[in-house]
Amino acid sequence: MKGFLVIMSFLCIGIITAFHIGFGVYVNNKPTAVDKELEGLNEKYVLKFSHVVAENTPKGIAAAKFAQLVSEKTDGWVEVQVFPNGMLYEAQEEFDALMKNDVHLIAPAFSEITIHDQKWKVMDLPLFFNNEEMVKDVFEGKIGELLFESIEKKGYKGIAYWDNSFKQMTNNSRPIIEPADVEGLSFRVMPSDVLIDTYRTLGARPRIYPFNEVYEVLSDKRVDGTENTLSNIFSKGFYQKQKYMTVSNHNYLGYAVLMNQEYWSALPVEHQKNIIEAMDEVTEWLRIYAKTHNKEMLERVAASGLTKVYYLTEEEKVIWREKLEPVYRKHSHAIGQEIMNEVYRNLDQKE
Repeated sequence: MKGFLVIMSFLCIGIITAFHIGFGVYVNNKPTAVDKELEGLNEKYVLKFSHVVAENTPKGIAAAKFAQLVSEKTDGWVEVQVFPNGMLYEAQEEFDALMKNDVHLIAPAFSEITIHDQKWKVMDLPLFFNNEEMVKDVFEGKIGELLFESIEKKGYKGIAYWDNSFKQMTNNSRPIIEPADVEGLSFRVMPSDVLIDTYRTLGARPRIYPFNEVYEVLSDKRVDGTENTLSNIFSKGFYQKQKYMTVSNHNYLGYAVLMNQEYWSALPVEHQKNIIEAMDEVTEWLRIYAKTHNKEMLERVAASGLTKVYYLTEEEKVIWREKLEPVYRKHSHAIGQEIMNEVYRNLDQKE
């Protein structure tokens, strides 16, 4: 009996040993390769998109359209939540919030960016842009490339340039036809040294107020006038408080869609591709929509009967451009020679 038990014990030990040596689970101790493009795709990302204008403006509609496209292209794994009308932050507050990742996307006007990067002053040079085709060339050309390279050194990732339209001057005192007509008036402007110097050169008094306070400061007559696109002039009701508007096209109001550079880099590559693809589609759509929308808003302002509209002629714009030449000279150093060379090249082509 003991002999039988000894034999059975050896058999059991042999079977167990054979299982672990010959038939056990194979363990691969070599490191497993990770596809960085797929890493993180099983996590949902929620991106907060903050902006300061109304939902029915070109930027507001584009932001909503972008959110929808991103959701579709990522099968819902990336959700873009849009917060319009300065609901979360005013224009300058957005930059700090973006760097803290309290929001993940902002679309500030070029003038707002000049506080953080002086090269962007180029976009505020008066009477630089002649038409929408020139705007497109600048956005997609060397100047647009250099500006994004510059802002990325500050920690911001440039995603796209968004169109709105040309700015027009409104005021409650008198028609503005010649540069001398601006003298003595106070104007609300965005916080840009170039815009401030533009109005000072014309003998006006520039005043800085947040965008969502403009209707109030026009209503209580803290300022005589302001400058903005027709979409903003109509959607925010500025025309209701302004007797005169000059269609001057003296500046172009566009936006740069920005993200935090570090946050962008941490997103899965596949999501980055989908976000850029959605952004490209919206940007192309917006270029056409902004032009037609602003034209419609001009017609509505004119039809309201509340604001008398005057259109500057091309000959009159030449006089304005000569009057404002000192603004170019003053800010050329801060903008940088490389960009200014491109500016004068574009101006030569315009002429």
